[in-house]
Amino acid sequence: MANDTEKDVDKEEKETIKASAAYSNYPPGNSIPVYQTPYPGYPYTTYKYYPTHEFVSLYALPEALNLIVASVGGEREDELFYDYLLSVAPPPQREIITPIRDDERKHNKLLRQLYWEVTCQDIPPTPDVPFDKPQNYCDGITRALFGELAAVERYRKILYGFEFLPYRNIITEIYTDELKHSSKWNYLFALNCANR
Repeated sequence: MANDTEKDVDKEEKETIKASAAYSNYPPGNSIPVYQTPYPGYPYTTYKYYPTHEFVSLYALPEALNLIVASVGGEREDELFYDYLLSVAPPPQREIITPIRDDERKHNKLLRQLYWEVTCQDIPPTPDVPFDKPQNYCDGITRALFGELAAVERYRKILYGFEFLPYRNIITEIYTDELKHSSKWNYLFALNCANR
């Protein structure tokens, strides 16, 4: 019976030592403010395959906010781009492009709202970029397709910056819309440009 008690005490001491060993890599002192360290050992962590600090919301938030500003910044150019595509698209294909344009307008409003809620500021105005008109309809479809794919990567990085579930849900809605749009642009490309 005494041996069982001694084993339990030894086991507890070993677990305590294991737990405290995780903190031995921190800077001097044992009182580590929680807001500075996303996980034990950071920033003195040795990564086996790939650094993971960029996936920690606390460190990804500033970049996420900058990417939101960049996403909304080209709003005027996007409007002109969609107006051009709608003007040259065959009538049945306009029914595919119009909901994409409407989704993009919704995304801009959602991103502006999210930015305002997080920073208590409006997104700063950006200078108007001159509209670079596509050479033709197929060139416009190609640009739109690759623009959607780049947007998915951008929204994924924005997602890393937020822990609050409603904000993550907003970004998830936006990037899943972008995936849906890329499928539609692929369809339009196959319909109009694949045999060129």
